[in-house]
Amino acid sequence: MGSDEVDRGNEKKYEQLSPFELKDELIALADDNMKKTAGTLINAGRGNPNWTSIVARESFYLLGRFTCTEAKRDWDEFPGLAGMPQSSGIAARFDQFLTAEPETDAVRLLRGAVEYGATRNFDADAWVGELADAINGDHYPDPPRMLTHIEQVVHAYLELAMGGAPKGGWDLFATEGGTAAMCYVFDSCVVNGLLAPGDRIAIMTPIFTPYLEIPHLRRYDFDVVEIQASQLSADGLHTWQYPLDEINKLADPRIKAVCLVNPSNPPSMKLDQATLDRITEIAAKENPNLTIITDDVYGTFVDNFTSLMAVAAANTIGVYSFSKYFGCTGWRLGVIAIAKDNTFDPRIAKLPAAQQEQLHKRYSILTLDPAKLKFVDRMVADSRDVALNHTAGLSTPQQVQMALFALTDLLDKDGQHKKECEAILARRLRELCAGLQISIPNSPDSAHYYIELDLMLWVKKHWSAEFAQWLESEHEPVDPVFRLAEQGSIVLLNGGGFDGPEWSVRVSLANLRQDDYAEIGRRLREIMQEYHREFESRAETS
Repeated sequence: MGSDEVDRGNEKKYEQLSPFELKDELIALADDNMKKTAGTLINAGRGNPNWTSIVARESFYLLGRFTCTEAKRDWDEFPGLAGMPQSSGIAARFDQFLTAEPETDAVRLLRGAVEYGATRNFDADAWVGELADAINGDHYPDPPRMLTHIEQVVHAYLELAMGGAPKGGWDLFATEGGTAAMCYVFDSCVVNGLLAPGDRIAIMTPIFTPYLEIPHLRRYDFDVVEIQASQLSADGLHTWQYPLDEINKLADPRIKAVCLVNPSNPPSMKLDQATLDRITEIAAKENPNLTIITDDVYGTFVDNFTSLMAVAAANTIGVYSFSKYFGCTGWRLGVIAIAKDNTFDPRIAKLPAAQQEQLHKRYSILTLDPAKLKFVDRMVADSRDVALNHTAGLSTPQQVQMALFALTDLLDKDGQHKKECEAILARRLRELCAGLQISIPNSPDSAHYYIELDLMLWVKKHWSAEFAQWLESEHEPVDPVFRLAEQGSIVLLNGGGFDGPEWSVRVSLANLRQDDYAEIGRRLREIMQEYHREFESRAETS
């Protein structure tokens, strides 16, 4: 490399880091280059979108203003204090409040929310009262798992977004984002005997790095089997789908669970129908005790998406986050979905007597009949170490914002929000490909939230196998991302850190301006040409 700061030996050390930790080193290098060149940092290493869904936020603030008047209406003795919103007659007062406001999109969404409740047979005062009390944040969440009406709204949204719901539906647990959901799922599976430390589990790769790292924590120490998206197209390019022989590994009853992100991170590819069908068949017939943990945060960015939480619901714990689609990572809005008719409750009921006794003791402070406590409600209690179950649950104002985001899509009959999100990603992909001077990938199964570029396939396709062999022997797989940071102040993540191809890079299409992607493509192409010049010059002197 052209830098004295990072040599090949140091690069080998950095390859051991999580991509998100390596990112900090790359940003430091990029900052140094910025100081020398007066350039700007282009950080495509994060998945935080740079758009925000604004109408649901405006509705939230408007509802909050109404709720403050309702609190004062209840009790207004002191200037800085008020009472609590009261449900009796509140729907009519809310209608009067909205009528006095200018007719904005926020007003229309709130009117639509009330009308939507009527279509679900909600009592109008109970529904508006729940929203008002919740946004005011004056009570602990009750029920702790999720507020009653809001759960039904979010359930309807998930049914729309995830390709349907199972017969009987799901029980939902609102969580502090998808990351909290992941922690709760793994912990409760172990506590309740669905998984045990040392169990063999499968991870479908490439995948978001915490799913690679959590299983190796000391309290889990799972035996991990990788299911690799190694399928190639006829012209030798990645499809990021799973060959049948890889999926068939899940039929082994020694595999107790499988974890996946669908659509995947980084490739952003949804599972094809054959894979969905085969996993569903395995869970139903060949490995009925398989626990499927699916994280479907990117499902809303691809058309005709179907989740395993819809088609293999009995065996599936679904995790969904609102963070990406609605641009609200700071709100921490996630949800866990477990089918009411599931395999988990019967499996817990069949645990050995000693384990049953331990669990009976653990949950006995919550109910006189702990054996009948559903797995999802155990998870809620576990999230607060059981003893604090009475204060469990996602904060009520967060639940209101979640419901308003959900209603944005439920009331959007033309799917305009989805179309706009897809259009943003499509034009950024177009600019990236123009900079790379490659064709735009055209897959209806891709969410295009991230792109994973396999540089070795690119080298072999555009130059030669000999050049690829030289590149592998002379440089570390992370060398391109270091060069990008050092020479162009551009930060990408190394795909090998996601257990993808070692010589791949992940580009987030979510968080930068459109023109930045052309620059990323141009700089990456220049670096690959730089390698090729090195290769040719060494070949000439040998």
